[in-house]
Amino acid sequence: MVFSQVEDAVLKRQAELQAELDKTNADIEYWAQVLSSKQRESTSLARDLAILTAKIEEAKAKIRAKNIIIQQLSKDIVGKADEIEDLSAKLEREKESLAKIIRQSDEIESKSLAEFVFSEKKLSEFVLDLDSYNTVKVALNDSFVMIKDLRAEVETEKNTLSKKKNAETDARIVIEAEQRIIQKNEAEKKKLLAINQNQEKSYQLILSERQKKAAQIRSALFSLRDTAAIPFGTALGFAVEVEKMTGVRPAFLLAILTQETNLGENVGQCFVTNFTTGDGIGKKTGNIVRGIMKPSRDIKPFLDLAIRLGFDPKTRAVSCPQSTGWGGAMGPSQFIPSTWVGIESRLAKAAGVTTPDPWIPHDAFFASGLYLSDLGAGAGGYTAEWNAAAKYYAGGSTGWQTRGKSYANSVLKIAQNIQENMIDPLQSY
Repeated sequence: MVFSQVEDAVLKRQAELQAELDKTNADIEYWAQVLSSKQRESTSLARDLAILTAKIEEAKAKIRAKNIIIQQLSKDIVGKADEIEDLSAKLEREKESLAKIIRQSDEIESKSLAEFVFSEKKLSEFVLDLDSYNTVKVALNDSFVMIKDLRAEVETEKNTLSKKKNAETDARIVIEAEQRIIQKNEAEKKKLLAINQNQEKSYQLILSERQKKAAQIRSALFSLRDTAAIPFGTALGFAVEVEKMTGVRPAFLLAILTQETNLGENVGQCFVTNFTTGDGIGKKTGNIVRGIMKPSRDIKPFLDLAIRLGFDPKTRAVSCPQSTGWGGAMGPSQFIPSTWVGIESRLAKAAGVTTPDPWIPHDAFFASGLYLSDLGAGAGGYTAEWNAAAKYYAGGSTGWQTRGKSYANSVLKIAQNIQENMIDPLQSY
């Protein structure tokens, strides 16, 4: 009776949370529609105040929604953890049972037929021993099956728990981002409210400052590895194109390319001059550099690409080798030749070009976007992007969570800065 009451209370609370979440999602949709409607109106003080109000209310609703989701996930996480603990205990008990059965089996098998024949046991006892032996064998097989099934069940529950924990992390990151949005928009709203409706000159000054800042952001040069910098407005345009096709967030893609550029300052550029060994020279130093490009993997596709694009392979810069592994990565997206070949046909279709060029920014953006999408970044959320960034850096390594950790952390930090201080100001009004 008590258990039934507890279960009813839990179900009731879950239904209340779901109803609250549905209402909050409706609020988010409402304020998104208000925002979209106001952004289509002519510029005015009243319109800008309405936009800021809509953004603040939408952000507050998103925070409420994520908090509800976290409450739901927290209950599920506790439940899954308990379930895993119970299954793990059951698995251990079954292992102990298996060990006992194996000992019994070994004990029976260690006796020779002669021992049974010349023992003082009656025939009936001997038959009973054989029956016992067969029972042990059946029990042994059953135990193996049970352990296999339990292990599979434990792994399934662990994967489910991991996904729920990732979802909780993603929700908390969204809350932090929305809180920063509210703070910025509240400050901007306070600034606008301080202007008297009749002070058109003051409002026009704010508009002028806003437009000037937007122009500065668009014209600011966006650095790219092994290629000339391009205006941020152009880079954002490419990233938005990529998002439409892959779902990869523009700020995240721009952060990956920024991180690659930052790495390029440390790794440097090299020329491959020996296409048998993969050795060459440093671009700036002219010193001999060993192991720039892996001969068995990348030399042939690199030379084939040189023929298709019509460049001299001995004077086209690629990445120098790092402390471990080979170099030979090309352009802003830093694809090694063999990986570029693997994605080239898809890239040509996506970017709308006949022969993609890894040193052309437009093509490099699409290459990174497609690859990041393959790595799961298109799903969105902090966890999906962190995992994709770590894998982008670590390649096919099984230890990507460790090897790519600092890279992924840096990328997500850069993405936050690009989103909040460059993209958001351009899309605010």
